[in-house]
Amino acid sequence: MLDDPRTQRWLRRAFVACVLFAFVMALLPRPPALPGAPGDKVQHMIAFATLGCLAAAGWRDKPVIVLFAWLAVFGAAIELFQAIPALHRDADWVDWLADMAAAAIALFAVRQVLDWPR
Repeated sequence: MLDDPRTQRWLRRAFVACVLFAFVMALLPRPPALPGAPGDKVQHMIAFATLGCLAAAGWRDKPVIVLFAWLAVFGAAIELFQAIPALHRDADWVDWLADMAAAAIALFAVRQVLDWPR
């Protein structure tokens, strides 16, 4: 089912929507509070685990390391933009490390499940 071209397009569109949502939320001076008030690092990990899952499933023809590299660039870009004083955000490279840890785990886990013998 995940090899179906329509499913692939849907997963890729969902990925792009999540990238846009994550980028906007990362740059808002006061993003809305989430239920349960998870900490900053947890929010980063949730976002990048979601992106990693969608990327691994949506681009099954791409090596995991390539997907990881693109997510790493995106995470670094967020931190660079958050360093702009006018945005009233705080750049923290530990956030980027949390992003990368979550993305790596999600990418590899999803690929393992999808490549599981049927």
